[in-house]
Amino acid sequence: MSDLTGEEQVAATANPAATKASGEFLGHPKGLAYIVFTEAWERFSFYGMQALLILYMATYLFLPENSGNVAVFEPFRAFFEAIFGPLSVQALASQVFGAYVGLVYFAPVLGGLIGDRILGRRKAVLMGASFMAVGHFLMAFEASFLFALLMLILGSGLLKGNLAAQVGALYDKADKRRDSGYSIYVFSVNVGATVAPLICGTLGELYGWHYGFGAAGIGMLIGLAIYILGQSHLPSDRVEAEGEERPKLQKGDGIVIFSILGMLALTSLYWTAQSQVWNAYPLWLREHVDRSVFGLDVPVTWFQSLDSLAVLVLAPLVLWYWRHQSKRQTEPGDLIKLVIGCSIFAAAFILLGLGDVFGGNDQTALIWPVIFHFICGVGFLYVGPIALALTSRAAPDAVNSMMVGSYYLAIFFGGIFSGWLARFYEHMPTASFWLMHAAIVGLAAILILILRPLLTRTMKLDESPAVPQGGLTTQEA
Repeated sequence: MSDLTGEEQVAATANPAATKASGEFLGHPKGLAYIVFTEAWERFSFYGMQALLILYMATYLFLPENSGNVAVFEPFRAFFEAIFGPLSVQALASQVFGAYVGLVYFAPVLGGLIGDRILGRRKAVLMGASFMAVGHFLMAFEASFLFALLMLILGSGLLKGNLAAQVGALYDKADKRRDSGYSIYVFSVNVGATVAPLICGTLGELYGWHYGFGAAGIGMLIGLAIYILGQSHLPSDRVEAEGEERPKLQKGDGIVIFSILGMLALTSLYWTAQSQVWNAYPLWLREHVDRSVFGLDVPVTWFQSLDSLAVLVLAPLVLWYWRHQSKRQTEPGDLIKLVIGCSIFAAAFILLGLGDVFGGNDQTALIWPVIFHFICGVGFLYVGPIALALTSRAAPDAVNSMMVGSYYLAIFFGGIFSGWLARFYEHMPTASFWLMHAAIVGLAAILILILRPLLTRTMKLDESPAVPQGGLTTQEA
């Protein structure tokens, strides 16, 4: 029996994948559960490794006495220095980290195209998860470090865009549950990202780097197993459907695609600052923050958990607030939410700079980075899931997976830019370094606000709220 409302029955009729198990997981198709738990474990593995990566490179692996253990390290270093000039150990580590993050989020563009046109989304996700599992286990060996990064980049490229696109494929475009489905999906990302540094980070910092990387690999295998078990509940792949003609681009789709890319280019300024939270920021925590609590030092990687925990705690409150605004017909549209989110994130970095100033010559008090993460959490909720849902909703059917993958292009450019900016961490006053990032993300807010009328028209947006009244509730969280 189905508990669908009349409006949902119309949407489900248009999308058989949604009909099959609609209402079986928090009022959503059952396939969402398998996608969500796959993503949670994939993010556990990804963020568990990433929480350790900059510390591992800057304080151990890239030191002269250890770098010789890494296969083809000298040609690798020479390549980066040919582009960016001579690099210190910290600058090289930050530049490599920025390039890695950038490529991890660029690869889904090609991976989405492969899923749309060649393999199908399911096979692409399975192959990507397998590559990532291999990459995580290779991280446990110093010699294979660079090959491990390559496998993680390739695997993430095949997995991310295609898995996220499968969320949208569970719903018809008229189905109001789509945005709340993406909210649940993004929520699962933050569950994995919260737990990962506590387990992988603690193992890596306190017991040995390779224990942390090994735990990340185990998490990826669990995610792969969950995805395999849920195959019968996932949307069918268009490339495998017999006799079904592939969707083709329609007249006017070109300007929509161009406008989506323009919107994502503006959000790359937000991701520049966000990426720095995983790059120079852990080094700042290690060197300039008093992390002592009752005589014990809080591990640096735990702050990465706090960053995600803040999103988990605040998500139900923010979604409730949006529903409250919606009832009063005051909820802002998608683009205004992006403006608000970027502005809040800029304020967080201003706070970080002020904390460093007030710390004087002494170490910065622990309360400053704690407050910083909770402000960042609100900013993320107004940018991350909204930009992803907006991209999925506006993108033409013919290239939907590729455009969802293009969402990660913003993180690609942000990661590359943040890696380049991190070289100034050693030479600038730290307060000035954080205020510089506040200015960058603040610029994004200004530009989106100015270009909002143009983007609304060219993306063919109905500037109604992004998260409906039936969105994620505290109980569902």
